[in-house]
Amino acid sequence: MLEILIAFSILALSLGILLKIFSAGVNSAVIAEDYTAAVQIAESLMATTGMEKPLLAGQESGLENDKFHWKVVVSPYSFNPENNDDTGVTVMLFKVKASVSWGDDNTRLSERQVELSTLKLARKPL
Repeated sequence: MLEILIAFSILALSLGILLKIFSAGVNSAVIAEDYTAAVQIAESLMATTGMEKPLLAGQESGLENDKFHWKVVVSPYSFNPENNDDTGVTVMLFKVKASVSWGDDNTRLSERQVELSTLKLARKPL
């Protein structure tokens, strides 16, 4: 009789541990899915910046899928190597930074963020 009680105790303990491992795996999968969606949104924002309208310094922000808050910041990027004569240059260099954040609105501790940046060329205004 004592052996059966010990066996059930070991079984209950093992099942508790297995359920905890399973729930941690599911939680990691949900977090990974959110990161994947955020990176796709940031890449899409970076790809469309300067394509739909001229590339100008400034920022835009919005909400995607009622969950992901995004912001795109475009700023002039100065590249000044030595002995550079830029009198004939007809383009400007801009830094484009796209950031996407999401998480629980009640606490800032659980907020997650993805930030991507790149450089883009645009024609100088005449």
